[in-house]
Amino acid sequence: MASANDSAPPSTRVHESGGALKRSVHLTQCKLVVVKGGGAQRGREYVISGDVIRIGKVEGNDIVLPEETVSRVHCEILRDAKGHLLRDLHSTNGTFLDGAEIREAYIRAGSVITVGTVQLKFQPFEERIEILPSEKDRLGELLGGSLRMREIFGLVERIAPTEATVLIEGETGTGKDLAARTIHDLSRRASAPFVVVDCGAVAGNLIESELFGHEKGAFTGASTTRQGAFELAHGGTIFLDELGELSLDLQPKLLRVLEQREIRRVGGNRTIKVDIRVVAATKQELAKEVQKGKFREDLYFRLSVVPIRMPSLRERKEDLPLLVQAFLERMNPGEPRTLDDAAMASLMAHDWPGNIRELRNVLERGAYLSPTTGGAAGTTQPVRLVALPGQSEGEAAAAPVASGPPFDPALSYRDNKERWEHEFEKRYLRWLMERAQGNISRAAREADMDRKYLHKLLKKHAIVV
Repeated sequence: MASANDSAPPSTRVHESGGALKRSVHLTQCKLVVVKGGGAQRGREYVISGDVIRIGKVEGNDIVLPEETVSRVHCEILRDAKGHLLRDLHSTNGTFLDGAEIREAYIRAGSVITVGTVQLKFQPFEERIEILPSEKDRLGELLGGSLRMREIFGLVERIAPTEATVLIEGETGTGKDLAARTIHDLSRRASAPFVVVDCGAVAGNLIESELFGHEKGAFTGASTTRQGAFELAHGGTIFLDELGELSLDLQPKLLRVLEQREIRRVGGNRTIKVDIRVVAATKQELAKEVQKGKFREDLYFRLSVVPIRMPSLRERKEDLPLLVQAFLERMNPGEPRTLDDAAMASLMAHDWPGNIRELRNVLERGAYLSPTTGGAAGTTQPVRLVALPGQSEGEAAAAPVASGPPFDPALSYRDNKERWEHEFEKRYLRWLMERAQGNISRAAREADMDRKYLHKLLKKHAIVV
């Protein structure tokens, strides 16, 4: 949106500087000043704070110019990797840039845009904001007293109230979804919908319908008209989880939605405007995927307005005591539980490839399976890291599955390996589905696995859910 004389939210990506204790956010913004025409609006400044700015004479435009010579929706300004693109929207009197009529052209600093009889001067400017680590050890659903987490808290507190698009990167289980939810909850859109789309869990032939919706009869099985995630998120935030899994052929369609803030349902002809904020997350390093040609550069630029990297648990082990305490309190409300020094040392020694999700699994297993002392109400109960068959107690934090079958000297290396892998798959799937209470979609998300592939494995091992 644009507003008169308001400070604008971030409109470019974030750069870090100033050492470990401080981050500098460079916000490249721009404003339009009415220099001629417009009656009482002459001299008014409009700060551009979004990726798409529409100019016209009717309410609903970002900049409203109530002049007879201005069309209802006259033109728009789009921000992309090259700069700010001015585009005429089939106006009656045309759009002019520095005196020349254009259909679309990039704007330079100091350029004058003529819309009907109104002239607006375009001026980019840059604001540098220093972001210090937060003094909090929790923000929304995020926990952490480490410097890395408090830096993220400071950044989230600054950008959450804005309309900036955010890209959250990090390994599986680091809390990217919690960061997205926290950004929404601290934004001006907190009372509006927060819609999640797991791009890795939806079948490839259905993801377009999931995002954009479809009309009745658009394809086999489309018996009714269905709204997509972008429509459902209107007025609020859409969270595109595991965006790196999105196919190359669908990426241009997503880019158009981000640029124009309008969608078209599958099988439909009508465009539908959507007012949404976009937060995306991926376990992949999208900059590297761009270099490999697996992700569009222009889409990456559009998404990484404000990039956030969630640290792995091994990078913030000083947060373990706080996380353990919080998890145990949530699992056993009203029944205090604790870990002894040996158990905590075991947790600190582990590398946590599954990050916070793995920590939660280990603690849940310990809380539910370790014996209770039967003390008086309110007495703190100790939690042991319960070992599964084939594990020592010290190894209980390291893996949620039992050891495999014994080696058979009559079999080759490859055959022995296949027996282990088969047993691992079967035990892991049983454990996974038990945790997910038979919910395949939830199990696929927790295992970071394609839902169709999970179905295939369950069928292979004759596991009924």
